[in-house]
Amino acid sequence: MIDRIALGALPEKPHTVFRATDGTLLQEEMFTRGGFDGPFSYLYHQRPITAPIAVEETTRGFPIARPSERGNHPLQRRLYRSLEGRRRGAMLEARTPIVVNRDVAIYVARPDRDDDVLFANGDGDELFYVFEGRLSLESVFGVLEAEEGDYVHVPRSTVHRWKLRSPDATLLLFECRAGCFIPSNFRNPVGQLKLDAPYTHRDFKRPNGPIATLDQPADGPTDLVIKKVDRFSLHRLRNTPFDVVGWEGFAYPFAFPIEKYQPKTGLIHLPPTIHTTFVGPGFAVCSFVPRVTDTHPQAIPCPYPHSSVDCDEILFYVRGNFTSRRGVGPGCISLHPAGVAHGPHPGAYEGSIGTKRTDELAVMIDTFAPLIPCPEAAELEDAGYHSSWDATS
Repeated sequence: MIDRIALGALPEKPHTVFRATDGTLLQEEMFTRGGFDGPFSYLYHQRPITAPIAVEETTRGFPIARPSERGNHPLQRRLYRSLEGRRRGAMLEARTPIVVNRDVAIYVARPDRDDDVLFANGDGDELFYVFEGRLSLESVFGVLEAEEGDYVHVPRSTVHRWKLRSPDATLLLFECRAGCFIPSNFRNPVGQLKLDAPYTHRDFKRPNGPIATLDQPADGPTDLVIKKVDRFSLHRLRNTPFDVVGWEGFAYPFAFPIEKYQPKTGLIHLPPTIHTTFVGPGFAVCSFVPRVTDTHPQAIPCPYPHSSVDCDEILFYVRGNFTSRRGVGPGCISLHPAGVAHGPHPGAYEGSIGTKRTDELAVMIDTFAPLIPCPEAAELEDAGYHSSWDATS
């Protein structure tokens, strides 16, 4: 939900007669958020979208993020080496759950082939971060290209499929149960991004064009897997949903390159909230990008030791020199739960004095509800991470 855009063929007025070249009446779909009070889009289909052939139970899908029986017990800092996970096929199946709470589920996806069916996640918005690889998101809104360093936002229930443009890919995924949004304080009263927001409208990528045209009947996939209440159903459709000749509105997939984020610097170390990029009920996603460090002559650029008593923190390391950590690298995921202090590894705090610039790149999410590790994450865990703060180790 960045701004209003319009693509393809549209009638002069919504919900009025609009015909294809052969005279067929086009079908107007309303795609609405928040009932009828939130962002929405109009989509114009060649054929009805409500004509299924069959609805079936299916084994297609991915492991649901569920808390392990032990939870995060004993309570400790944890590290997961996501690149040690196996590649598992298409995006629909290639997701490994790492941690979960009532507001968000966090996965690592490692696809090595294209989706052969359509998918719609009715349980929440999906926010991806592309760690490596190049992909295309094909949806009823058109084609959205994504590459390394891009966030990709897919609104709840968007009919889509992923296609690889590289041999494989690795992505971090947040399934956001109550939505994922641009922070409201980044916008002025008319919805425009403010001058002091950390990004501009120009920084975002939007879908490229409708898939169909007024004079050519669309052909495309008709098998649709829907996730709802953590169950998967297969809908065999009479018509492909990819028969949209035009659409306009505020609700659609978009991408944001993380290195377009405009970081802030202060006299002394600023809290991580200055790196906020997206928010949703119960969480905030932050982007740490290369930047100039603090300007005070006696500044300590390294983050302070932190007792975050109300929030759990996940940090996904992308690249660069992580001045506050040792033994972590690209693709690592750290979990720092509320109740246990975290901070720089021994030597990093003093060692950062005099640093003028940091080249680290990372994605963080802070949550208010506790994040519980999933059973599938155990095979990726570095069991020695909590003790790595021991100066003698």
